[in-house]
Amino acid sequence: MTAAARQRKSTNLNIRIKVDERSLIDRAARARGQNRTDFILEAARRAAEEALLDRTMMVVDPKAFGEFVKRLDAAPKPNARLARALRKPAPWEGE
Repeated sequence: MTAAARQRKSTNLNIRIKVDERSLIDRAARARGQNRTDFILEAARRAAEEALLDRTMMVVDPKAFGEFVKRLDAAPKPNARLARALRKPAPWEGE
C-alpha cells in the first residue's frame, strides 16, 4: 500500500453527546462554514496537539541550561532594529 493510499484510509469514531451540545457544535460549524465532522476533527486535532506539546520536555546538560537562563535574563543589547521597534506605536495605540 502506498503512502497516499494509507492517508486516504479512514475509520469511524462514535461518541454519545447531549442534544444541546450537538446543537452548539452545529451552530459553531455553520458559523465557520464547516460541516460538523470537519469542525469536530479540527477542534480535536488542535486540542490533541496542544496536549502533547504541553508535555514536551527537552533534556540539556546543566551548563547549557545555565547559558540558556543567562541569555533569557540578560537585557537586550541596543541595536537599530530594537530602537526602531521601541519608537513604533503599539497596534492598539493607533498611528
